[in-house]
Amino acid sequence: MLSRSFDRRTVLRGTSLVAGLASFGGLLPAWARPGTHGAGKGADVLSGEDIRLDIRSSHIRIGQRSGHAVLANGTMPAPLVRLKEGQTVRLSVHNALSEDTSIHWHGLLLPFHMDGVPGISFPGIRPGETFVYEFPVRQAGTYWYHSHSNMQEAMGLFGPLVIDPAGADPVAYDREHILLLSDWSPVHPHTQLRRLKQMGGYYNRQKQTLAGLLAGRDQSLAERIEWGRMRMDATDISDVTGSTYSYLINGHDSAANWTGLFVPGERVRLRIINGSAMTNFNLRLPGHAMTVVQADGQDVEPVETDEFQIAIAETYDVIVTPTTAEPIAIIAEAIDRSGLCRATLAPAPGMAAPIAPLRARPLLSMKDMGMDMAGMDMASGTLDLSAPADASPHGGHGGMKMRDKSLAPPSVRMGPGVATISAAPADRIADRPTGLEQVEHRVLTYADLKALHPGADTRAPERELEVHLTANMERYMWSFDGVKLSENPEPLAFRHNERVRVTLVNDTMMPHPIHLHGHFFELVNGAEGRQPRKHTVNVLPGGKLSFDFTADALGDWAFHCHMLLHMHSGMFRVVTVRHEGGAA
Repeated sequence: MLSRSFDRRTVLRGTSLVAGLASFGGLLPAWARPGTHGAGKGADVLSGEDIRLDIRSSHIRIGQRSGHAVLANGTMPAPLVRLKEGQTVRLSVHNALSEDTSIHWHGLLLPFHMDGVPGISFPGIRPGETFVYEFPVRQAGTYWYHSHSNMQEAMGLFGPLVIDPAGADPVAYDREHILLLSDWSPVHPHTQLRRLKQMGGYYNRQKQTLAGLLAGRDQSLAERIEWGRMRMDATDISDVTGSTYSYLINGHDSAANWTGLFVPGERVRLRIINGSAMTNFNLRLPGHAMTVVQADGQDVEPVETDEFQIAIAETYDVIVTPTTAEPIAIIAEAIDRSGLCRATLAPAPGMAAPIAPLRARPLLSMKDMGMDMAGMDMASGTLDLSAPADASPHGGHGGMKMRDKSLAPPSVRMGPGVATISAAPADRIADRPTGLEQVEHRVLTYADLKALHPGADTRAPERELEVHLTANMERYMWSFDGVKLSENPEPLAFRHNERVRVTLVNDTMMPHPIHLHGHFFELVNGAEGRQPRKHTVNVLPGGKLSFDFTADALGDWAFHCHMLLHMHSGMFRVVTVRHEGGAA
């Protein structure tokens, strides 16, 4: 057991990477090459009981951009690791970098000291050293792995992990492909963070203009004035955008056109993973329906949709059934619509489906500020805590400018890192996610998900816990309950096997994908007895959602926003699970 007095700075510590890098050479693992017949068919798939990953620096070029990268076994994305439920695996990770590294097995149930988070579950892997992860494989489904050190994940250190079931697969399919979505920039993530600290909207090139006002496609003048008084920007959808990012599917941009093959009439399984650092994607196959069969590696009752938003670190498995020998576009569009990536499903190599035009960028609304206007008095809406203490509490939007700390929940520590509190956050579990509110076709929501089988723990929660997602977006400060990890907050403590209902309240104007290590939880979405099990959940702006959690894994676990720069800035806590009396 690790002591609670571990150096938490280790978790977020980052150092610049050293030059003198090997040539990338455009190497891709077999599963990620264009024209592939299906996942798991290449000789470089890593499987069996003994697997080795070699972590090194490199230099890559994507389109017209080139820059530093951190790679596993010389490829980006990293090799496919394919395991079997019920086996035991030993994964030897060698560090050939000049700094520490680590690998986290995202979504896997394993002993906490094998989870791969430096400063919490192990010390990290020092330069020149090898660490052996060894654990039994207790589940099946689609997962992924990535570094948890020095923001190396943003520089290419991520890959897919597929676990085949020990028995019959409840999903029938003829062929499968992996779609690993990512964002990549030649600008080092530490530089990105520094620029955002200097100016919160540094990468936002989609601000409202006079032309947009005159054309009636943006906010009205009155709305702009009111939002300006609150120092809020309705276009503040994503922190890092297509102005610096290349959006990729399996390491390919739209021009490179990753292509997966099919035969008309086949049931094609797409294992979709969002391995991005900072980008939530809206994914669709224009003109073709998708049937969702898994979420975060867990089987769900099949549900048909035309589009869904996949938050950072989520996975969805879908079935598509092409009926003609025509190429099909796969469109992964950034939620702020600053860019997209097109890939193709095709009956023959060399085919390319059309690249869909970018849709109009979305605007945030009062609902995204925790203030649903329907039947609500404006004076009881979002509180701007940076306003003077004597701001009027009555009349129009003036009521949003209060610094009355008594209005904040007792669990939130007030200070410069908390700029707003949503006074009336809505349960948005059934809401369409950001940017998809008005599209005419079907859009998946969390309320549509129902577990294929009932959960193992049917007990009612013994207690409830509320956690607030807090920020000062202008200063680029991110936290849970107003406290950053670097301020050494107490862990969120649970008794072994206790059942708890956790409610996440988003007091910011951005969606946050929140990930709990080492456990699954059940979303409270109205599917009594069939609540979907997930390890990552996207909390919409100004909204809240709840999940039921059984603390069945002893040890210390990371709990954080999976937007890499938010996590690095402090939106991170430790969850500790102990026996009654404190023993691990």
